[in-house]
Amino acid sequence: MRKTLTATAFVLAATVLTGCGGGGDKDDKAAGKESPAAQQSEKPKGSGERIKGEGTPHEVTIEVLGEGEANVMWTLDDSGFEKVPLPWKLTATIAARGAEQKVGRLVIVTPGTIMKPGAAKLVAARCSITVDGKVVAESADDSGKPCKYLLK
Repeated sequence: MRKTLTATAFVLAATVLTGCGGGGDKDDKAAGKESPAAQQSEKPKGSGERIKGEGTPHEVTIEVLGEGEANVMWTLDDSGFEKVPLPWKLTATIAARGAEQKVGRLVIVTPGTIMKPGAAKLVAARCSITVDGKVVAESADDSGKPCKYLLK
């Protein structure tokens, strides 16, 4: 009996919650208005335009050095993971938004492994992060530690 009441309560709560969010969005579209989220999503990524509530835009470049191919994971203006030919770099114009202005916005690049030149041994590729033309983080060895920087 208790399980039936609990399940019924969850179904009722889900029904009420899904019913509460409707209507307003359709009325705004009919009146030619768009939500702030829809307006923001139309801005091109990395455009460098300053949006209300954003900090100063910075040109940020992440780079992975080496020869061959390596898996690379990163967080810049978006996040990604893919196998790329080396050397590889990605540049975006980003700014801290909202609470990121106080705590910072994490930029990170984690390189995968490559064959060490002249040895039959796998080592981590090297990485670096450049902000507005200045190197702010780089790997010092083949340890495999990611390059990371807190952009404010």
